[in-house]
Amino acid sequence: MFPILHKARNPLLRIGGLVSAFWLAACDPTSMPGGGTGQTINTSAPVPVALLLPAGSGSSGDETLARSLRQAAQLAISDLDGVKIDLRTYNTAGNPTQAAQMATKAVDEGAKIILGPVFAQSANAVGVAVGPRNVNVLTFSNNTQIAGGNVFVLGPTFDNTADRLIGYAKGQGKRNVLIVNEQNTAGEVGAQAIERAISRNGVKLAGKMSYPFSQQGIVQAAPTIAARAKADDVDSVFMTADAAGALPLLSQLLPEQGVSIGSKQFIGLTRWDIPPATLALPGLQGGVFALPDPNLSAQFRSRYQAAYGEAPHPIAGLAYDGIAAIGALVKAGKANALTKGALTQNSGFVGVNGIFRLRGDGTNQRGLAVAQIKNGQAVIVSPAPRSFTAAGL
Repeated sequence: MFPILHKARNPLLRIGGLVSAFWLAACDPTSMPGGGTGQTINTSAPVPVALLLPAGSGSSGDETLARSLRQAAQLAISDLDGVKIDLRTYNTAGNPTQAAQMATKAVDEGAKIILGPVFAQSANAVGVAVGPRNVNVLTFSNNTQIAGGNVFVLGPTFDNTADRLIGYAKGQGKRNVLIVNEQNTAGEVGAQAIERAISRNGVKLAGKMSYPFSQQGIVQAAPTIAARAKADDVDSVFMTADAAGALPLLSQLLPEQGVSIGSKQFIGLTRWDIPPATLALPGLQGGVFALPDPNLSAQFRSRYQAAYGEAPHPIAGLAYDGIAAIGALVKAGKANALTKGALTQNSGFVGVNGIFRLRGDGTNQRGLAVAQIKNGQAVIVSPAPRSFTAAGL
């Protein structure tokens, strides 16, 4: 079976921190008057921060996600040293209209910055609603199509992941990359991100092969894709597929069609360790993918479990990161701590998944590790950098 073809009820398929099917219809990014400078703050008083959550939609998945994001934000606040955050939560029901209304209410009630919401269309609506109020938005989305102006995406982006993996592959002597993507929005956006990374890193695009997003489509396209992948001018096959979709079938069919795992480096744009059973797929042995600093991520999961008696949602760390960034800036005691210039400081921040920084265009850069699948285990072959200076970035 090819399970991802059905309309996803699982919220993971709507947010995209781990899989690619979350991508929503393209939105026009908003912009703020004056270049989106952002609010100034009273450095002697607690800073009002609005947290927009997807609760109220009637979906148990959204309720679980909302609770996890709220608790992660509260955990981050408890870790701040001498910084007072007045966290105020608002429920969006995962609905763009309600999200915009709640954002407006939050600003009316004094919020100086907005953390959230999760889903791309809601985040875009929020940005538009509070743009004229000169308020910046740190959304949990990773859809870069909504980034810009007063909207910053905190989620890991395809461009950042692709850049890390192409850079690693180049360092291993791989310089001829074939892109293989599904024919849907996520696949096309992912392929574009890989192509940009290829250009930035000075390696060669050996071609782009795509397949219809269906089981039959993959089966029919596999021989043609395999024939191109086996060519002498291809040394790497970069796939956009995820474990919930085409990846299991694709990783089976390509080796069956004669694509040698030993001579062709398989690279994954998505997390190949989620679910863990993916690591056991024979066709992915030797393949590489990127992930956040595993040691820091494990520490966060352990602390969260101890504090709340349950495991955090896979994207809960983004709420912690948002509060950590706000707290680090506020701690400096400057009134302009939440302006665009401050948020995009080059040194970045340290969160529960490692270092990250916000870009002036609303996107982000995260320090990622590279893992290789060996004997059914994800083995770190290139650790995540601990600072942007050390990483030479």
